[in-house]
Amino acid sequence: MLNWILALLSALLSILVFPKFHYVWLAPVALSPLLIAAAREASPWRRFAQGWICGVVYWAGVCYWIQFVLAVHGGVGETEGWALLALFAAAKGIHMGVFALGAGILMRRWWATPSVAALWVALEATHGSLGFAWLALGNAGIDMGLPLRLAPITGVWGISFLFAMMGTALALAALGRPRAELLWLLPVLFTLLLPPLPDAVRGRETALLVQPNLSENEEWTAESFDRMLNEQLALTLRGALAQPQRPPSIIVWPEVPAPLYYDQDPHFRRYANQLAETTKAYFLAGVVGRTVDGAPTNSAELVSPDGDAVSRYDKVHLVPFGEYVPWPFGWLTRKISTEAGDFAAGSRVVVSPVGAHKLGAFICYESVFPGFVGEFVNRGAEVLFNISNDGWFGRSAARQQHLEILRMRAAENRRWILRATNDGVTATIDSAGRLRGSLPSYTEATSLNGFRYTSEKTFYTRHGDWFAWLSAMIAAIGLAAGRGWHTAIRGG
Repeated sequence: MLNWILALLSALLSILVFPKFHYVWLAPVALSPLLIAAAREASPWRRFAQGWICGVVYWAGVCYWIQFVLAVHGGVGETEGWALLALFAAAKGIHMGVFALGAGILMRRWWATPSVAALWVALEATHGSLGFAWLALGNAGIDMGLPLRLAPITGVWGISFLFAMMGTALALAALGRPRAELLWLLPVLFTLLLPPLPDAVRGRETALLVQPNLSENEEWTAESFDRMLNEQLALTLRGALAQPQRPPSIIVWPEVPAPLYYDQDPHFRRYANQLAETTKAYFLAGVVGRTVDGAPTNSAELVSPDGDAVSRYDKVHLVPFGEYVPWPFGWLTRKISTEAGDFAAGSRVVVSPVGAHKLGAFICYESVFPGFVGEFVNRGAEVLFNISNDGWFGRSAARQQHLEILRMRAAENRRWILRATNDGVTATIDSAGRLRGSLPSYTEATSLNGFRYTSEKTFYTRHGDWFAWLSAMIAAIGLAAGRGWHTAIRGG
């Protein structure tokens, strides 16, 4: 029973690390109880099961808001919402089960500290490609100055590795292992030699972020749509003209639950073009686009100060059940989006010229993909914009969780990120991942924010998820050597 209790304790500690609790100091110890259980448990199947139950509880505890999203906005009902959350957590728990299974082999070896941490990172990096990614363990380090020095070199994966190493060392100490096995922690001291975070400086450029606070449940008619456009135009102009000595160079409307069609709707296109011309600013807005085949896309449209379309980016990474219903779940629920038919995924990263500079704009959930966000910077983006509608999350911790993820993307790429949302959290993040200002949630408001263009690229930006791949190699070698050593000893 002790091993099962230890597994559940790790789940509880991991939940407490992130918003809504945000006890980030638990990040270096959260995995320790599970690792003690994995080292004690002889049965591979029980070890996997203990890891799996830890993962189920963790994912259900951190992503509890999925039940609300599916029940309220997905229309499946309360009971079905809980059932789908349980199904989601059961699937995601497999990752933790595999981790515990492998960690049980590695924890018996003198190379446990680096190899267990490498296994953690290798598995953590697979979440996005295997259905759904959210908070990496390293996200807890966004306000820790020393660990955060790793971000522009290794990405979030290096910080996850650091926390997992510390958790492994603590577990080994609790198991009474030789102190020499803790010497693997000595390289951690080299973080002191890494370049410090950039200083907090004022932005030279100005952007106006608009938070319209539109209802997720609005049934749009021609009259209500026109009223909404007029209100948002007035809100935007008031914000743009509030400080004549500091006019915005770009105005940003977020992803919203409203039928904004720039290409197909001449009425809205005229509004958008005239807004850009009147304010003499670039205008970036979340819209619904169309593929050449007519399928809808979740898109970001950029209009120049001359009232001309500059570019359109179509969202590449769509949200399962939010923007499309993956097979074979079509009979269980409808998607959250009100757009008729599933959204079509975009196929390319778009970097847009804004005068002598370039910007990249990605949409909502795409912030959870470190290498993908870095690709905008690799292609020349000197500032990043994230347009999102976190209103689907209700009044849950998902909003703060999402913001924490986005802040890590800024730190990895040393880029300012300006974020406009429908009803919060609208925020400005500097190139060190610091939160430089935000609007109160659930209010209609605008925010005039400074930012800077930056042209230098970090090591992480240039080389992407190299550390995750290196971790996968270390974990594979450690597991192979561990099993080989075990076989040799048994044979002897």
